[in-house]
Amino acid sequence: MEKLRIIIIGCGRVAVKHMKAISKNSDRAELVALVDVSEEAAKRLSPDTPYYKDYKQAITEVKPDIVAVTVPSGLHYEIARFAMENGCHLLLEKPMTMSSDQSRQIYELSLKTGRKIAMGHIYRYFPIVGLVREDIREGRFGKVTHGSIYVRWGHGDDYYGSASWRGTWKSDGGALMNQTIHAIDLLVWLMGSKPVSCVGMISQRRANIEAEDLGMAVIRMDDGSLASVEGTTCTSDKDKAAEFSVFCENGVISMGIRQGKPKLNIVGRSGKKLNLHYVLRQIKKGGLKSLLGALNPHTAIYTDLIDSIDNDHQPVADAYSGYTSVDNLMGIYKSSKLGEEVRLPLDEDFSSIDMEGYFK
Repeated sequence: MEKLRIIIIGCGRVAVKHMKAISKNSDRAELVALVDVSEEAAKRLSPDTPYYKDYKQAITEVKPDIVAVTVPSGLHYEIARFAMENGCHLLLEKPMTMSSDQSRQIYELSLKTGRKIAMGHIYRYFPIVGLVREDIREGRFGKVTHGSIYVRWGHGDDYYGSASWRGTWKSDGGALMNQTIHAIDLLVWLMGSKPVSCVGMISQRRANIEAEDLGMAVIRMDDGSLASVEGTTCTSDKDKAAEFSVFCENGVISMGIRQGKPKLNIVGRSGKKLNLHYVLRQIKKGGLKSLLGALNPHTAIYTDLIDSIDNDHQPVADAYSGYTSVDNLMGIYKSSKLGEEVRLPLDEDFSSIDMEGYFK
């Protein structure tokens, strides 16, 4: 079987993880080109890989099977659309786009063209997460009552000052859009029902940016359960942490990461810890090495996307997850702007640009 040909568009810090992930999948895929407005950035990433400044030229001439999009979020829509219209599958970093309507269009285009989209929703690919979701869906923990997530991913002025687009409403959004959206996606996915409304608030506490560095929300699900969300970059950049919890009538599932170390606390109805049970199931399913997936979940995303192309199934974090996560997040932003509960999914377009001037 011929290797799938991949190009990376955007050669910033996230692209390093993509390079490592492609290398880990080198028996089934190969990097054939890099695209960036800066040749220096591309050569720093991989000096021997062919370089293009124009992504349209690269896609047209190279004709890759997969396009990995790692540019600022405000550019995702136009690149994703062009790539799919020219026959390419996508690995698309989060968020899918900066607009609920644009995300819906990309999702619908993937259905129309038959192109696969694997989203950079890394938490879906963490070890044990898939097993927990199966058990929640099959009712082994009983009724889901509520869930919660926090993402305390501290960043200082050096982070926001490293690029002019960071923290802007047009190209990046704030702590909820950039640091928390894939955690929102994970919580909704695990709870297993659909959001029907949300209430959100955002604030600026430390960072000198256009968008929020602190956001909180409550999402109501169609089965009556509630999900609470906290996302911030105000905390220490030396103590980055993210954790999700799902509370059920017969147990509690909590998982996360802090200072690069995984956290796991799964408790059954009797109060007995089930951590070892899930660790052993994960080893049985994916081998001992699968427990290391949190170190670079992009490896698992690439493996999953390649499998989905070869076997014609949808990736774990598919195009629909990209669309709905943006729609939910835009609902939170809209609620913050209007100061009221907002119905989901949104019945009309809302984009991050609609938040411009919010903090003035």
